[in-house]
This record gives sequence, structure tokens and C-alpha cells, in this order.
Amino acid sequence: MTIREQLEIRETTYLSPYATLSSKSKGRERPEEECDIRPVFQRDRDRILHCKSFRRLKQKTQVFLLPKGDHYRTRLTHTLEVSQNARTIAKALRLNEDLTEAIALGHDLGHTPFGHAGERALNQICPLGFRHHEQSVRVVERLERQGRGLNLTWEVRDGIRNHKSSGNPHTLEGQIVRLSDKIAYINHDIDDAIRGGILKETDIPEKFRRVLGQSPKVRLDTMVHNVIINSMDQPEIRMSPEVGEAMMGLRGFLFESVYQNPVAKGEEKKAIHMIKNLYEFYIDHLEVLPDQFLRMIDEDGESKEQVVCDYIAGMTDTYAVKKFEEYFIPESWKI
Repeated sequence: MTIREQLEIRETTYLSPYATLSSKSKGRERPEEECDIRPVFQRDRDRILHCKSFRRLKQKTQVFLLPKGDHYRTRLTHTLEVSQNARTIAKALRLNEDLTEAIALGHDLGHTPFGHAGERALNQICPLGFRHHEQSVRVVERLERQGRGLNLTWEVRDGIRNHKSSGNPHTLEGQIVRLSDKIAYINHDIDDAIRGGILKETDIPEKFRRVLGQSPKVRLDTMVHNVIINSMDQPEIRMSPEVGEAMMGLRGFLFESVYQNPVAKGEEKKAIHMIKNLYEFYIDHLEVLPDQFLRMIDEDGESKEQVVCDYIAGMTDTYAVKKFEEYFIPESWKI
């Protein structure tokens, strides 16, 4: 009996009846020989962790565009915080921690440079539209490994696709990630806003602080504990009505006070301008795209609009700025 088979048997005896078992996965689009050590969801986690799109998250905006300071979150640190919250919940509920972690690590692989400003720019200018959760699935199915994709299991791809609020994950592990994403960004975006002088702790409405806590640390602890207590031995992942309503109220406060704050988001118009100009440039100059993307158009019949979106969405903040300068700023003007 292989180590993988032993681990699969252990799952059947230890995990909750509501857990997704590795041995019961719906499988991959392209069948593969099983690993002798790792169950399928562990392999998926490792593939995501080692892919190039994951490494690029370190230079992609979370909320603040190129902030002055080393302690603000990036898309990568956000992803790691989502993963940590989700794994804590999954382990406490005896759900599949490997599946949960794989979904969490992959949920934002398709995010654009400059955060949601970049996403809005591509969605506005591309006739096909653009949604980062759909792009994350496209990254793992189509774009990674020079067009071969990562060939992940159905369950991981389902969790990535459905991590948005409007999504409906088919596994409890996917439901954990969907909720953990909110828990993470609500807490760390407040923390970053306080660090940046956009907010003070006392600006947060007392009605939310009274329910959730008087600091980011306490609020995070409250939300995670509440999910675990209310989801234990249940067929769904949920919060109590009181804490859930307070969390969503705090999220609404964040949108008004931070996400739409002219000080915090004052540079976004410039980022949107860059993304839209890059899109129009590449549409008119497909020949400058890397060979992988040209093959997708010439050999695979992909639309140029989709492929240009693929290329721009994969850029880091710094690379997008570099290409904008290359195409639009005269050499004599560069410092």
C-alpha cells in the first residue's frame, strides 16, 4: 500500500461526513497516473504554489497602489492570509485541509495589476468583459505551463471559480474559502488603512465594533471562531446572523471609507488609463506579444481580445508600468 493510499484511508476514518475525500474526487480533465505519496488535492496545492502566476502575486496591488512602506498587503500576502484563515476553519471542522488550501492559494491567480482598478479597466474596455475569478480558472486551465495548464481537479477549479460572493461552491471547502476571503480582506484592509492614515480605529462604527471587537486582531478571532461554532457538524459553512450582519456592515463601511476614498484611491485613474492604453496598443500591435500568446490566436483560434486580456492580466504592477513607459514615454523624457 502506498503512502497516498494510507492517507486516503485515514481521511475516511478521521474527516467529517461532510468533507470532500481525495479518493472521491471527480478527477482531472486529462487523466494522470496517481502520485505514490500525495493525494490529488495535495498535488494541486503544490502545483499552484510552484506556478509562475502565484509568484507574480507578490508584485500585484491588494488595495494601495505602490504604497510607501514595506508592511502593506500585496495580492500575495492577501492570498496567504486567506489560506491561513481557511485552513484553521477546515481543520477545526475536520474538512479536507489540502483541498481548502489549494482553492485558497489559487483563488486570485487571475487578478490584474493594480487590483480592482485594473479589473474594472479591462472589464470596461474589452468587449468580452473581464472577471478575475473566471480569469483565475483560465490561468490554471489554459495559461500556465506554456498553454498546457495545471490540470487541476474539478473540486479545486470549482472552488476558485466560485470564491466570489455570488458564487456557489459545490464543496464545503470551497464555501470556507469564499467566506475566508471576506474575513481576510475586511480585516487586513482596515489594518492597512489605519497604517496609511486613511482611518482611525475610532472611525469604525461602534455598532460593528461592539459585535466584532475593538481591534483587527480581535475581529479576526471573532469571525473565525463564529464560523467554526456555527458550522460544526453542519452541511454548510455559515456565521451567526448577528456576526454575519456585522461583518457585511463593516464591509460596506470599508467601501465607503477606503475603497472609494479619494486619498486612498487617488492614483487609480492613472492605473486605469495605463491598462486601457496598453490594451488598445496590443490590439493594434499583436506582433509584440510573446510567442505563446500569438500561438493561441494563430493556431488555437482564440480571439485577440481574450489573448490581450490574458497577457495584461498576468502582468505585475511594475511590469505594466515598464511596458507603458516603453510604448508611450519618449526615451528623452525618461529619468
